[in-house]
Amino acid sequence: MKQTIKRAAVLGSGVMGSGIAAHLANVGIPTIMLDIVPRELTNSEEKKGLTIEDRAVRNRIAAQSKKALLKQKPSPITSKSSLDLIEIGNMDDDMDKLNDVDWIIEVVVENLAIKKKVFANVDKYRTEGTIVSSNTSGISVEDMAADCSEDFRKHFLGTHFFNPARYLKLLEVIPTKDTDPDVLAFMKTFGENVLGKGVVEAKDTPNFIANRIGTYGLLVTVQEMLKGGYSVGEVDSVTGPMIGRPKSATFRTLDVVGLDTFIHVAKNVHDQVEGKEKEVFNVPEFILKMQGNGWLGSKSGQGFFVKKKGEKGSTIYELNPETLEYEDRKKLKTAATEMAKQEKGSRRKLKALISAKGDKAGDLVWNISKPALVYSAALLNEIADDIVSIDQAMRWGFGWELGPFEMWDSIGLRKSVERMQEEGETVPKWVLKLLEDGNESFYKTENGTIYYYDNGEYKQQTFNKKEINLKQLKSVNGVIKKNNGASLIDLGDGVAGLEFHSQSNAIGPDIIQMINFALEEVDKNYQGLVIGNQGKNFCVGANLAMMLMEAQDDNFFELDMVVKQFQDAAMNIKYSNKPVVTAPFNMTLGGGAEFSLPASALQASAETYMGLVEFGVGLIPGGGGTKELYLKQLRNLPKGVDLDLSKVANDVFEKVATAKVSTSAAEAHENGFLNNQDGISVNPDHLLHDAKQKVLALASAGYQALMREKVPVVGDSGYAAMLMGAKSLHSSGFASEHDVKIAEKLAYMLSGGRIKEGTLVDEQVLLDLEREAFLSLIGERKTQERMQHMLVKGKPLRN
Repeated sequence: MKQTIKRAAVLGSGVMGSGIAAHLANVGIPTIMLDIVPRELTNSEEKKGLTIEDRAVRNRIAAQSKKALLKQKPSPITSKSSLDLIEIGNMDDDMDKLNDVDWIIEVVVENLAIKKKVFANVDKYRTEGTIVSSNTSGISVEDMAADCSEDFRKHFLGTHFFNPARYLKLLEVIPTKDTDPDVLAFMKTFGENVLGKGVVEAKDTPNFIANRIGTYGLLVTVQEMLKGGYSVGEVDSVTGPMIGRPKSATFRTLDVVGLDTFIHVAKNVHDQVEGKEKEVFNVPEFILKMQGNGWLGSKSGQGFFVKKKGEKGSTIYELNPETLEYEDRKKLKTAATEMAKQEKGSRRKLKALISAKGDKAGDLVWNISKPALVYSAALLNEIADDIVSIDQAMRWGFGWELGPFEMWDSIGLRKSVERMQEEGETVPKWVLKLLEDGNESFYKTENGTIYYYDNGEYKQQTFNKKEINLKQLKSVNGVIKKNNGASLIDLGDGVAGLEFHSQSNAIGPDIIQMINFALEEVDKNYQGLVIGNQGKNFCVGANLAMMLMEAQDDNFFELDMVVKQFQDAAMNIKYSNKPVVTAPFNMTLGGGAEFSLPASALQASAETYMGLVEFGVGLIPGGGGTKELYLKQLRNLPKGVDLDLSKVANDVFEKVATAKVSTSAAEAHENGFLNNQDGISVNPDHLLHDAKQKVLALASAGYQALMREKVPVVGDSGYAAMLMGAKSLHSSGFASEHDVKIAEKLAYMLSGGRIKEGTLVDEQVLLDLEREAFLSLIGERKTQERMQHMLVKGKPLRN
């Protein structure tokens, strides 16, 4: 069999098909995207004199889908350059191109007869050994390939991506009885290591794992809403982050998914099961009426919620399922919800709610959790081989913080089962056997190793060797040193790791202190350092609230000292005797970017949103970020290219003045925050491992500390050019007076002052100019208003 996938083909260019093609292109795989030939011309094509035989017409559907990738939000592509790897065509003229690909993915309409017809045609053109898969969300994978050749069936399986393919982690892989085990093993490894997915092996059953349980849970919640007299808004106020689910909770999730899609998935199970299960998958009448009205959710502008504009701005209203009219949105506030808010972590919040018998919110959460937990347990071995696969599928596919068996453990397995039985629930025998044998949970941890219950015994949970779990690592090895903001950890193989864990990973004196300690410790005892963590974001910047408070109290001596310490820590990272690799991911803003840029190298997650955003709160970067971005862009210039300092300075000035944030690591590279020596990890679970390997590679190559460098600056003429640009924006109404004041400070710092263009200045000169500008701006009333507004509203203020 083929042990690599260098080229791929996607058959079907709808939202899902084009999204998969985009994801393949994002990871560097050239992809052919084919769709059907249109049956008739558009008015525009007729006016141009085109016929149905013209390639532009025949490829129209795929071409439009490719073009649409640029407009979709969130964007399916990590960079516009990804589109260069997508070749379009049609399934009449271009099937011969399939003989030159390593993987063919079918993403056509969910109709077995059509899929069988497509695969019969694919079988004629594919070369032996080419892997073929279907992205079906529920049709029998076995049935699709039943009439195809033996080699086709050996290399055929289901690969169910979740939409949007770029962002949702789950990839369900569904083998048939004929799938070659080597093909299955390869695709699971490829999916995780190359596509960056969380891969779960599912069985060929209706809707596989995540959609089977997720749809069941959603329908149970809808039915409990009707039975318990809750409103749409009340349900969503409790079934979101409060119980470890996404912010979209229940009904907002249905609006995002689309009622037509939801009804189709529910019907698919309904038509293939019997008894009580069939009843649950019977979609309530009011939802069918919504579909009839075209109220499909976000795609149609209204669903369970609708946004209406009024005199005081836009307001969101919720649907009354009885009247099908929109009403003011309600929230469920009870003693249990208030108690849950005081708890830390989704496990404790969930337990607090479920324990509150007789409380309206507590009863809701119990009444929707109980059937979902029992249903998940009853389906074990039917949809998946073990509980780990089910938990992972729900976490990766539906964004649950806890899978059903992890949920069950967190609320107390024995007590909850007793309560279920008291209420007449039939708990699967294998769960009762677990308890009868004296066990208290589905999972247990011993000496840092996780075990899960399986067929009467506990088995060790296996992980990819590229996964480093900091929590687990610390529980076994402890920490070298820690404070409230950060911990220094031994990552093994002579590499230390510095983990941020302050509130929102915001940078304060405690993190700065730990950076300096870490660098000293690494210099003595380690080969190098990784700066990374496994929080929600890498780092959202400096502690804005602390800085504002100091400024309002006129503690400018303290502020000057803290900013100087920040700058010095960044310089210590840059000039460390041992290699330092930062591992940014998700939000890497302000100070997070400033501690990343001076590192020996970056190993960024593919989903890294990096930028120097201080301008938005009335400041300029204070930790040397502007200087480092400028130097990095100078170093990125190709050899032999004439050095145009003004062009580079203007580009950096614009990025900082507009607080430009990348939408991916690929775009961060295009913006100059990463260079060709930096790396990108597609799988976020492998990020710390990849960063560690980069440290070891640098160390083994004989890493030498950098020499202090002089910086060529644009001086007086460059300062004037940058300031002119800011003033022109002001005169056009695109910038306020305070924007111009901030821009003037930024331009002066970046230009090196009123000196001659091309002058070489020490880095400390630029740092001193930066610190002076930062301190003067933070004393401004309008800057403090911007900072206050950001802290309270979470968005910038234009004043």
